[in-house]
Amino acid sequence: MANTDSVVQQASRAPRALLLAQLSNAIGDGAFYVTSALYFSQIVGLSAARIGIGLTLAWAVGSVAGVWLGHLADRRGPRTTAVLLALATAAAVGSFLLIRSFVPFLVAAAVYATAQSGLALHAGTRTAYLSVFALDAAGFLVCALLLRGLPAVAPAPATAVGEPRLAVLRDRPYALLTLLNALMLLRLPLLSLAVPLWIVQRTSAPGWIVSALFVLNTGVVMLFQVRTARKVTGLREATRAVGRAGVVMLASCAVFAVTAAGLGPWTTVAVLVLGAALQVVAEMRHSAGSWQIGFALAPAGRIGQYQGFYGTGVPVARTLGPFLVTALLVTWGAPGWLVLGGIFLLTAAVTGPAVRWAERARTQAPAARDSGEPVGAR
Repeated sequence: MANTDSVVQQASRAPRALLLAQLSNAIGDGAFYVTSALYFSQIVGLSAARIGIGLTLAWAVGSVAGVWLGHLADRRGPRTTAVLLALATAAAVGSFLLIRSFVPFLVAAAVYATAQSGLALHAGTRTAYLSVFALDAAGFLVCALLLRGLPAVAPAPATAVGEPRLAVLRDRPYALLTLLNALMLLRLPLLSLAVPLWIVQRTSAPGWIVSALFVLNTGVVMLFQVRTARKVTGLREATRAVGRAGVVMLASCAVFAVTAAGLGPWTTVAVLVLGAALQVVAEMRHSAGSWQIGFALAPAGRIGQYQGFYGTGVPVARTLGPFLVTALLVTWGAPGWLVLGGIFLLTAAVTGPAVRWAERARTQAPAARDSGEPVGAR
C-alpha cells in the first residue's frame, strides 16, 4: 500500500513539476531570444549576415538531430532525455559569456539548437547582455533539476523484426505536415531576430520598444493561450485554427511593413504594437492547431519518434529564418514583409488538404506496412 501511495503522490506532483520546468525554460528562452541578436551585432560586432549564416548552420545541425533525439526519448525515456538536453542548453548559453568571435559563436549556437530582459536591451551594455545570458543558463539548470523530479516513464517496446526503425520517415503525409508546420514557424525568428534588427535599422522607434513588444507577446500568451487551445479539440478545429493563423500573420506582416514609411517615433511605436498584437494572436492559433495535428496523427508507441520529427519544424524554421529575415526583410524592406505574409497565408491554406490526406492514410497504414509501401503512397 505504501508503494501505491508513493506512486500516486509522484503522479500528482508530475503536472506541477512539468509546469514549473516549462516556466523556467520559457524564462530562459525569452531572455535569450530578445537579447541575442542585438548583443552579437552591437556588442560582439558580428554583421547581420554573419549572424544569419551562423544561426542557419546551427539550426541545420539541430534539425538533423531532432528525429534521433525523439527516437532516443522513446528508447531511454523522456525524463532522462529532457534532463540531459536542458543541461546541454545551459552549457551552450553559458558559453556565450566568453564568446568574442564568429567560430565560437557558431559552435555554441549549434549546441544550443541541438538541445534548445528587457533591461539588457535598455542598458545596451556588454555587462547587461552577459547578465541575461547568465540568467538564461541558470534558468535551464533549474529546468533540469525540476525535470529530475518527474516520475520515470516506461520506454516504448523495441521495434518489431522487419519493421523500419524510423517509420516516420516513410510517412509521407506526416512529412508534408512537418514541412508546412516548419514554414508556419518562420514566425519564430520574427520576434527574436527580424523585428529587433528592423526596428534599429529601418524605423525611428526607440530601442526599448523591442523589449516592450516581447513583454506584450509573453503576457498575452500567458493570459490567453490556454483559453485559445481549449477550443481546439480535434483535427477539424485544428485545421481551422491554422488557417486563421495564416490570415492574421499576413495582416501582421502588412502592418510591420508600414513602419518603413518614415513615420514619427511614437506613431511607429503604435504601429509596431499593433503588428505585434496581430502576430501573437496568430501565434496562439497556430500553436494550438499545430500541437493537435502533430499529436493526433502520431501512432501509439511511436509518439516520441513522430513528435521528434514534427518538432524539427522549430530548428528548420530557425535554419531558414535567419537567412530569410536578413535577405528578405532587412534587404528588401517593406516588400519583403508582404512576401513573407503571403508565404504564411499559402502554407496555412495547404495545411487543411494535407491533414485530410494524413487522415485517409491512417486507414491504409496497416496494409502499407504489410506491403512495405510508404504510408500515404496509395
